[in-house]
Amino acid sequence: MKKNSKSHNDSSQELTEMTSKELFIKYQDGKDIHIRNELVRRYLYIVEILSKKYINKGIEYEDIYQVASLGLIYAIERFDPSKGFEFSSFATPTIIGEIKKHFRDKGWSIRVPRRIQELSKKINTCKNELHQKLQRTPTISDIAEYLNCSEEQIMEAMEGSQVYTPKSLDLTYDNDGEDKEMKFMDLIGEVDKNFDNIENKDFLDKVINKLNEVEKKVLRDRFFNNRTQMHVAEELQVSQMTVSRMEKKIIEKFQKEYKKTTV
Repeated sequence: MKKNSKSHNDSSQELTEMTSKELFIKYQDGKDIHIRNELVRRYLYIVEILSKKYINKGIEYEDIYQVASLGLIYAIERFDPSKGFEFSSFATPTIIGEIKKHFRDKGWSIRVPRRIQELSKKINTCKNELHQKLQRTPTISDIAEYLNCSEEQIMEAMEGSQVYTPKSLDLTYDNDGEDKEMKFMDLIGEVDKNFDNIENKDFLDKVINKLNEVEKKVLRDRFFNNRTQMHVAEELQVSQMTVSRMEKKIIEKFQKEYKKTTV
């Protein structure tokens, strides 16, 4: 056991003493995982530098770092030292590509069509260009003309970009000089439950008016007064089975009318 441990340590020491070019050549020959690990260790600084450029962009740094590390491994796998390129120059666009791909696929809090995502990026780029060219904030019309799009497409993309980073409900705003700050959650409207109650009441009244007097009595006694089928049957002088069938028929009428309202 000690002999194997010593052999492993000697091998690790040998790898650390080799140049990066030698390691890449050796890795191409046998794809030794230990060599790849040594290369990853040497070039992790690139991952750290590039990952920090995307801090506070809507995705956790740890996630970006993991994606960038994966990009580094892809670069190591594809790098050919015989072509004379510096590995850092080869790896950088590969890592950035993986990070941007991750942002494109995961960065939007609500999934929007790819065309909107792509147009949103073009808008952000052209805003800066137009601002320098026009010496003022570009209008939607300016952007639409510059990108050869309609104003409706530009507005759709700009609205869609608002879901890229979700806003915290605890975000605070100044309340027109008042001492108390206002939270974002206070500005969000709520659905008035009374609207649903009114709609439900109108629906019930409409269907009930279509029932005959016996059906209305069964409905009222069974579902509003909580009387048993047996009590209703005795009062109507019919069998309990008849009351059960009437209930089923009433429910079917409600279902039929409900389907009409949802079509």
